[in-house]
Order: sequence, then C-alpha cells, then structure tokens
Amino acid sequence: MTDSRPGDVFRPGDLLNNTYRIEALLGRGGTSDVYRARNEISGRLVALKALKSEFSGNEDYLVLLTREEEIRDIRHDAVVRYSENHRTHDGLVYLVMDYVEGPGLDEMMKTGGLSADDLVTICRRVTEGLHAAHSRNIVHRDLSPDNIILRDGVPSQAVIIDFGIAKDTNPGAKTIVGNEFAGKYAYAAPEQLKGQTDARSDIYALGALLLAVYRGKSPTEGKNPMEVVQGKSEPLDTTGVPEPLKGLIDRMTEPDPDKRFQSAAEVLAHIDPAGDATVIAGTLPGGLSGDVTHPPRPGTAVPPPAATTAVPAGTAAGGGRKSRRGLILVLLLLVLAGAGGGGYYLGLFDKFLVTSYPLADPYTLIIEKPENAAPRAVGYVPSPKVQQAIERTMIAQSGTSELTLASGNIAETWGQDILAVLETLKPIDQWRLVVSGNRAQITGTAKDRRTRDLAANAFRGGLPGGLTGKALISLGPAIIKADELTHLLDEYADCGKLALKNVPPFGYGVNSTISVVGRLASSASRIQLFDAIRELAGDREVVVNTEILNPTLCLIETNLPSAPESAIDIEFSVGDNGTPNPTGRFFVGENPVIDVVLPQAVDSGFLSVSILDVSGNVFHLLPNRSRTDNSVAALRAGRTGPIKVRVAFPRKDVLAAGKLGFQVDDSTLGKSKVIVIHSARPLFSALRPTIESAAGYAQALAELAAGNSNLIYSLDSRIMISAKP
Repeated sequence: MTDSRPGDVFRPGDLLNNTYRIEALLGRGGTSDVYRARNEISGRLVALKALKSEFSGNEDYLVLLTREEEIRDIRHDAVVRYSENHRTHDGLVYLVMDYVEGPGLDEMMKTGGLSADDLVTICRRVTEGLHAAHSRNIVHRDLSPDNIILRDGVPSQAVIIDFGIAKDTNPGAKTIVGNEFAGKYAYAAPEQLKGQTDARSDIYALGALLLAVYRGKSPTEGKNPMEVVQGKSEPLDTTGVPEPLKGLIDRMTEPDPDKRFQSAAEVLAHIDPAGDATVIAGTLPGGLSGDVTHPPRPGTAVPPPAATTAVPAGTAAGGGRKSRRGLILVLLLLVLAGAGGGGYYLGLFDKFLVTSYPLADPYTLIIEKPENAAPRAVGYVPSPKVQQAIERTMIAQSGTSELTLASGNIAETWGQDILAVLETLKPIDQWRLVVSGNRAQITGTAKDRRTRDLAANAFRGGLPGGLTGKALISLGPAIIKADELTHLLDEYADCGKLALKNVPPFGYGVNSTISVVGRLASSASRIQLFDAIRELAGDREVVVNTEILNPTLCLIETNLPSAPESAIDIEFSVGDNGTPNPTGRFFVGENPVIDVVLPQAVDSGFLSVSILDVSGNVFHLLPNRSRTDNSVAALRAGRTGPIKVRVAFPRKDVLAAGKLGFQVDDSTLGKSKVIVIHSARPLFSALRPTIESAAGYAQALAELAAGNSNLIYSLDSRIMISAKP
C-alpha cells in the first residue's frame, strides 16, 4: 500500500457515487492513481484507476481512458477485467476494474526471484492472456514485472494488469528520468525504440521479465539512450538458466523480431507441443477462426503453404531450357521483390498501402512537451516513415512514443503536416499538440517574446496543409504557482499586506487572470508592482486593484493590530445642515460630522476612535482629555438596541461646549482614515494626547500588539476624503 497525501484524488473513507468506498491507495502514476475500494452494495473489492483532477476535465485524456475501458471485451482469467468509467459529482473520472489480491512479480524479484518451473507456468498463463488480447488486435506494449500479479500467490493464477494506452510509470518500476531517456525500457523490445510495436513486442517483454524474475534483478538498461539502443541489439544473457526455460527465453527475446516467436500461439505450442489445440486456436475479429500470427508487411505477399509435387525422372538434374527459364524467372522475382521491399522502406508506396492498416476512428494523436520534462507521443500514424520521424524527434529530446500504424479519414499530407508542426514547436519551452482526424489544437508557452512571436507568426495564416484548427502560443511559463507571486507581493508591499484574489487551486494557467488586492502608499508603487508581475506573467491579464493611501495612513496600516471587522458602522454628515454624506467626501470649508453606530450586540467592552490625518497627525476622538470614559456601558447610558455615538461634532457644538470638530482647509487635502477599535479593556494604561504624530502612535500600536492577542474584539475603519470643490 502507499501512504496518502493531501493532493491525492481520493482518500481512504471517501464514498464515490454512493457505491464505492475507498479503502487504500495502491499506487501513483503520471496521470492517474489506483485505489482499492469496496462496493458497498455487493461487498465486492474492486480497483479504481482515477484520473488526477487536473486531467479529469481534459477530453484528450478522457478519450484515452475510454479506450482502456473498451478492453473489457477481453474475457480471460489471465487479463484483469475492466468494467466502466464513472464521473463523480465534482467532475473526477475513474475506471472500475477487478481487484487482484496477491504479490506482483516485482515483489517476487525483491525476495530472490522464482524457480524455473514456476516461471514456465507463469509464461504459459500470461501467454494465454496475451493470446486473448492479440486476437482482438490489442497489444499491451508495457509488460514488466510490476504489471503481472500472482492471484493469491499462485503462479498458475498470474494476471496481467494495466492495458492503458496512455501509460503511467507504475510504482517500483525502473525508470530513467531527468535529462536522459525517459521511460521504462528494461523490458522493451528493440523495435519499440524505433517506434514499431506489434504482438511480437509483448512476447519479447514477457521473455525479458521472466529472465529478470529468475535472476532476481532487473536488466541493465544503459546510462544513456545510445547505450540502451546498443544493448537492445544483442541477445540477452541466459547463461546458467536451466532448460526448458532457457530455450524458451532465447526464442522469445531474439533481437530480430522475424526470428522470434511470431505469435502467442507459437509460444504456447513450444511450451506444450502435445497440448490441446483449442488453447492455441482463437477467434479472429470478424468471426474468422484460426491462429493469430504476425501479419505480413503491407504490400508483401503471403507465401503459400509448401506443397509436394511429382517431378518426372531426370528433369531436375537435366537442366534444360525450361529449367533455365525457371531460374531466370526466379531471379527476376527476387529482384522485383527486393526493389519492392526497398521502395516500402523508403516510403515510396505509403499512399498506396495506407488502407492495409486497421481503421482508427477517431484518428487521434497527442504529442506534448511539458515544461522541464521529456516529450511523449501517443496515438495513430499513417505510415512507418511518419512513425519513425516522430520517434526520432522524441528520442532527440530524450522522450518516448507509443505510436500505432492505422488508416483513417485524414488528409493525404497529414503525416508531413504533423512533422511541419513539430519542427515549428521545437524552440518552445512547453507545448501540446492534440489531433483528431484533420483537426488539430496547439497550445504552448515560450519564456521569451522573440521565440513566442516566431512560432505565433508561423501559424498566423493557419495550420500546415490539410490540418485545420487553432494555435495559441503564449508568453510566460505554463503554470505560475501562487507562492511565486506571494514573494513578489511581499517585496512591493509598502502599506500593509497585499493579497491574491481568486487563486486557482493548481496555479495560474496561460488563460488565468492574476488579481491583487490591498493597499499601497502611492500610484508609483502600484505601477512598479504591476510591471513586476507583468514580467513574470507573460500574456496573462494582470489586475492590481489596490487602494492608494498616503504615507501616514500606510505607516499606521502596517502597525494596526490584527483583528476582524464587525457590524460597527461609521457614518458621515455635513455639520452645517446635518445632511448625510455616505461618500465621505468633503470640500474645502465644510464641517465633517462623524458618528459611530453600535449594533445591539455591542453592549460591553471599550471603544477607541482615532482619525489619521493626511498631514501626518493622529487625532484621538475617543477617549481624550475632555472625554475620558470610553466604556460601552457609559456611552450607552442605559440605552438598548442600536445607538449612535458622536465623536466629531458640528461647528456650533464645538464653539459652545468645547467638543472636538473639524473644518476642511486647502492645506490638508487628501485621504484620512477613521479607525474604531472595540476591545476588552482600555488599549493603553494612560490617555494618549489628543493630537500626536503618526510615528508615535504606530510605535504604541506595535508595542500593544506584543502579548495582547486576545485584547481586541474588532477593528473597523472608513476613509474620509477632503478635496477642492
């Protein structure tokens, strides 16, 4: 079992579609994870292959998972049975398959391997499963010890798992990563490195893994791609392996596929020459019966079965004209056959031979180059020439490919069009090409503007040849993590903490909008922050929606205690006539009146009200030397329900009763901030002066914050603006 992580698709205990209860995580892959689950209706254990959340909404990966579901048509005990795909209410997609209890052959390798007799038994069982798959034109392509499980630990009950077309790297598999060859090649047939795969490739892989399990260790792949290719051209070392296992492995792992067993049926016949013919025979697609052998290359003739012919005495040895004519005819046929074969390998007959391949519908191809990772290609191609060209492109960038020759409803120039697209995308840091028939979608990101513009201009007039669709080449990395932007915000924050708004769960993609909220000390600060984010964001939309405060307000802002807002409100009105002023904007000569509105629930504690003036001063409206009692009880004076507490008065009250009031003049235009703090006890042990500097008050707030985390219930504020009419 594998330990769960916070980012896993599902977690133990989750109930999917009111049916499947997750019990454990079995393994992780590149695009999917595998879980053990129990059907709560039937009690049956199942395995669930779940697409990771970032792929569940991607139609390309859903197509691949749907193809894997279609393997449910294979009905053999040696092949894991697939059921169907499901989607959860929040969009996650998973595939249900049989759960097979038992150790994998990779586990058996770690404990010293298995005996030769057991491995022959496993070979017979797995080959029977391959025969069932190959009979339906399904090739596994990735046989390795970790995807063969011994049900209940019994060799005769071996089961093949993971027929996924979009292969994951199974946990425990030997993989070459980094800047070198990326992929599982320890058991791959030599022809797979050239992009050529058929049923014989599965036979090679099975032979190679049998040898590895016998020895108790994986084969040596090589330190680089060249060593891998060179090693695959040589026979495997079976020294010391007892017969009949040795001879079986030698025939299965011939580097030349034409000298290898040509079908699973041939392997079974070799293991048990006197066995039941019904085990070897199968049903071919279309209802035809017979053995499943390697199909001939397109355009070549199938040799007829050998026949016994009576020859008149002396004719063969006599060597008359008829004999010479026959010899000339044979030589001529050989020359023509050689020319035909050469023409085939040069691709001269591709357009005539395309219909020889199985029909694929939809005709899909996905080639992608992730950022800082090797590329991979999965899907259909129309000819060996195109197949090998794409394979060379992948190998040149330490990538992998799983390409299947197929015919389909595609343009005659489809292959060369795809190769032209790949050539254009070479300089791009990250890109993805998704093709269905003649329609293609290209997305990519370049880290510098020149590279982006060159690629974008190449596709400006449309895609090459018969391809239709769009290309979107963006500037900037494919994904920007929120952490990268948070560090940038901290660097430019000069008026309290800045924050990101509506952060995507998996980072900012190329079509995301980066939105910043908070406060800054000046418009110049906002421009500098915008430019810094834009440099990192590339073509993404950047919105810096910050409030601009003056240096005095920002000084206080950075030192205000951390506390939530509350239902306490602040209201403004005009002193001369009592007219409400909800905007908080006052012009020169006007007299701002300020009321603090306490809701019914605020009936205890203490209230502190200050106004931070644009001039750099702080006016303490409550408490102050003329109004020392700031307890909520005293302010309410027995009143219940919502009440208003006036803290800045009209001019007439200031003159008559010596209360605090203000008048706007043209020397202090700009933003001021009214702050209301509701606390459990008075904020300071002594009254602050009615007017003090912002720096002095900021220092007092900083000292207050230390060791008084439970003192303040809430902090509410409003901006008041003074301006010329």
